[in-house]
Amino acid sequence: MLFGDPDRWVRFHSLPNSKRYAHSEAEYRTALHRYNTVLTELFAGQEVYVTTITYVMDEGFTDLAPFDAHALNPGSRPWTRVREDDDSDPGCTLHIHVGRHQWKPGLLDPLLRAVADDKCGDGLIMDTDLRRLYHPYDGGADVILTNTQERDTLKAAHTDWLSKHPSGQ
Repeated sequence: MLFGDPDRWVRFHSLPNSKRYAHSEAEYRTALHRYNTVLTELFAGQEVYVTTITYVMDEGFTDLAPFDAHALNPGSRPWTRVREDDDSDPGCTLHIHVGRHQWKPGLLDPLLRAVADDKCGDGLIMDTDLRRLYHPYDGGADVILTNTQERDTLKAAHTDWLSKHPSGQ
């Protein structure tokens, strides 16, 4: 989950009543509709960057089930690798890929469905000027916008999708 400047950040839930995981095709349709609706409001007619991360565990460690998120980011290219480990944790390497796409609803449905199922996470979708950022996760999406007014307008358009928690989380 992503937290940003509270004046520009908002979180939307992907299912009614803050339900985290879809258990039927109707619920998947609801989640994908919500993801795509906000993405389209943010990026209609624009090119976007889509980053995906695949975790590659060190040999002998199987804490993470292998999942190639990059396969769901067509045309993406390797950008960088980041080593993540310390003395108390097994190590892994994060392989980060970036794709550039013309936004249209449904473009990322396979990726968004994998995110909704918690098969992959930590992906980002952003405009090419890096002014708006969309981070889907299993249960919703965090959005960082350009200013408070833009955030408030988006929140007002989707009040039923907001968290009931006072912090907005």
